[in-house]
Amino acid sequence: MPDSYGKRMRRDANQKKAAAREQRRIARAQRKRDREAGLIERGTPIGPAEQIEWVDDAGPSALDREAADDEAVERPSP
Repeated sequence: MPDSYGKRMRRDANQKKAAAREQRRIARAQRKRDREAGLIERGTPIGPAEQIEWVDDAGPSALDREAADDEAVERPSP
């Protein structure tokens, strides 16, 4: 009996996932060997943070300004 389209898709997806797992395993093993040889530092390779990641120099966003404008309009003056 021939495979259905869904079975083929599921089988192909599982094969892709297995191949990706194998590639990650090989990469981990290579990094481990490199660390033991002293070619790379121990630990997670994290680069320096860019300034935009932790400082917002742009000021209030457009949404914040719109919300402030809406609040000013909604409140009547006493």
